[in-house]
Amino acid sequence: AAVGRDGRDGAYLVVKGAPETVLPACADLPEEAADAAHTLAGQGLRVLAVARRRYEGSDPQAEVQAGLSGLELVGFVALADVPRDTSRDLLTALRKSGILPVMLTGDHPETARAIALQLGWPEETQVVTGDDLVAMGRTERVRALHGAGVVARVAPEQKLHVVEALQQAGRVVAMAGDGANDAAAIRAADVGVGIEARGSAAARNAADIVLTGGDLSVLVDAFAEGRALWRSVADAVSILIGGNAGEVGFSVLGTLLAGSSPLSTRQLLLVNLLTDMFPAMAVAVTPSNDPSTAAHAETGPLSLDVLGTPLLRSIRRRGVTTCLGAVAAYLFGRFTPGTERRSTTMALCGVVGAQLVQTLSGRRHSTLVWVTALGSAAVLAALVQTPGVSHFFGCVPLGPVAWTGVALAITLSALAPRLERLAAVRHLYALATRLTHHLTDYAHQTRHALHTGIARPVA
Repeated sequence: AAVGRDGRDGAYLVVKGAPETVLPACADLPEEAADAAHTLAGQGLRVLAVARRRYEGSDPQAEVQAGLSGLELVGFVALADVPRDTSRDLLTALRKSGILPVMLTGDHPETARAIALQLGWPEETQVVTGDDLVAMGRTERVRALHGAGVVARVAPEQKLHVVEALQQAGRVVAMAGDGANDAAAIRAADVGVGIEARGSAAARNAADIVLTGGDLSVLVDAFAEGRALWRSVADAVSILIGGNAGEVGFSVLGTLLAGSSPLSTRQLLLVNLLTDMFPAMAVAVTPSNDPSTAAHAETGPLSLDVLGTPLLRSIRRRGVTTCLGAVAAYLFGRFTPGTERRSTTMALCGVVGAQLVQTLSGRRHSTLVWVTALGSAAVLAALVQTPGVSHFFGCVPLGPVAWTGVALAITLSALAPRLERLAAVRHLYALATRLTHHLTDYAHQTRHALHTGIARPVA
């Protein structure tokens, strides 16, 4: 609002603003005025209503601060805020990646909806306003944002409420903005994205990631890179923990069969060197454009679930496969003519071979993984077949029959994941899972009893 003077008619208070704020303050409002504002907003135009009233006072500042009433509608100003050419493709790529975009805007709900439809939001997209969200309770706000893709007439502080409500709904939220009024929401988001090209210092300082250019499509590449890295780290953890679990399982079974651990300390260290070091490092640094990681990056967000049930399943499969390959090679050596050292050497080769085959099966398109896995296999063969070095590690050179047995054991272990499809194997896994849960509950009860003093030993 401002007070100005018309050369012919005198002074006027002139007001421009949102139609829903200005029109109720106008007297003798034409019937078609509200419909005209809605029509313009429905075309995706940013609509401002302009009104005035005659001013005859002596304090213009007081007139500006006074309440709105008795205005005369002059007309509407419609501004076209044209989306960028890359915006629709960006939103399509985000949805394909499993990311749900939500548009926050200060525009009229009809304008926001029209622009959202132009950018690819579906026809059934719900539009809520910032005032509606503030008036809702926490539960209602979360429920309203569950299906809403557009929040219109949102004030800067209400953007923060939107981010917090989405987080309360269990979502990981990224907030992108370039203005000072976006800073609070950017800081509260799990990932804050500031746009340096046209952004304010407040938005950049609050952001976790700053885009030096104005093209937001680089966010899609960032998501794919992060997911690929997350997948590689999870696979590397699976290799380290699952392989070691298989080695422990074989040591226990071997001790039950032979009375002592089949693998010596030096052999176990050799296994870790050949399977955990270079192959696991190669998996961890696999590029994001590798098909084994790129496929996962395109299917959807991984979230923290990759470190839950999927990772435990992968560790279990790898442990069982490693143990199976080692036991099969060891038993083949025991039931064929040869010394005990020959059997343990075959078991060593079975452990290493089973783990390397699993690593290759998960990263069959990675040249780096192939090089490290085949290199580890070649080093193992050279160590076993070289007499002096073989004796140092407690091994003996193997003949064709022994190597054939090792190959058969590794092949059997490679088929182990298919055994999980059998009902008997799934039933066995279910029993083991229930037993683990019972043991965990018992441990919690014991810890609670000791904590409360019921079962605390008397000094």
